[in-house]
Amino acid sequence: MGIKSYRPTSAGRRFGTVLDYSEITKATPEKSLVTGKRRTGGRNNHGHQTRRHRAGGNKRSYRVIDFRRDKDGVPAKVDSIQYDPNRTANIALLHYADGDKRYIIAPQGLVPGMTVRSGHGSDPLVGNSMALSDVPVGLEIHNVELNPGRGGQLCRSAGSVAQLTAREGEYAIVQLSSGELRKIHVTCRATIGRIGNTDHQNVSLGKAGRKRHMGYRPHVRGTAKNPVDHPMGGGEGRTAGGRHPCSPNAVLAKGGKTRRRKNPTNKFIMRRRKPGSHHS
Repeated sequence: MGIKSYRPTSAGRRFGTVLDYSEITKATPEKSLVTGKRRTGGRNNHGHQTRRHRAGGNKRSYRVIDFRRDKDGVPAKVDSIQYDPNRTANIALLHYADGDKRYIIAPQGLVPGMTVRSGHGSDPLVGNSMALSDVPVGLEIHNVELNPGRGGQLCRSAGSVAQLTAREGEYAIVQLSSGELRKIHVTCRATIGRIGNTDHQNVSLGKAGRKRHMGYRPHVRGTAKNPVDHPMGGGEGRTAGGRHPCSPNAVLAKGGKTRRRKNPTNKFIMRRRKPGSHHS
């Protein structure tokens, strides 16, 4: 999918780019797989703000995605590739031989007319889902489960991919795109291939209004606030903050540890992900 730019008829158009949506083959979603989606405005069920900078945005309908891929032994034909406003990746509509219809995340190379399968005995082809015990070592995978039957939780965004590097007993060793090496039980499922829409990260919004349409409110720097509002606020004139960057609740923003030390799943992580560029 390519990126398209327009004539700079305004300041916002000058640097803004959009996807050309050349892979999209159908504009209207399947009605039986669409449900309503309520906005939270960043508030929880008590009305307390738990996520900052969230409000407004265009109205969306939620597309029900099949992350489990548990319809084994029934071939499905790819009907169309569609846009999903709730995620960065595109989705594919599957028509199963028994009449059932389901959405899946569209991997790179999946086009209408192809046939996909799931379960034991499926070929390791793009779009097919199977247990990690059946995936050949070295293949690229996505939509990886962490618990058998729970549905894919890893590698679900545009362009993301993981790789099955080895198998040791009851566990498969999977390398994530972050560089993390993790043990996952061989009965967990994964889908073959890399997720498409890889140009999504190269799109330039061009103006603040496009960000507001996505449901994001303005973000104010901590150093521009008062001491009562932020740990980095206050001071005479412009300051550097006087401490490491943090949130209003003093949670470190760059390199701070947020994972519980006694998390029971720590034993499955063989190698931590690489730190960001701020670690030098």
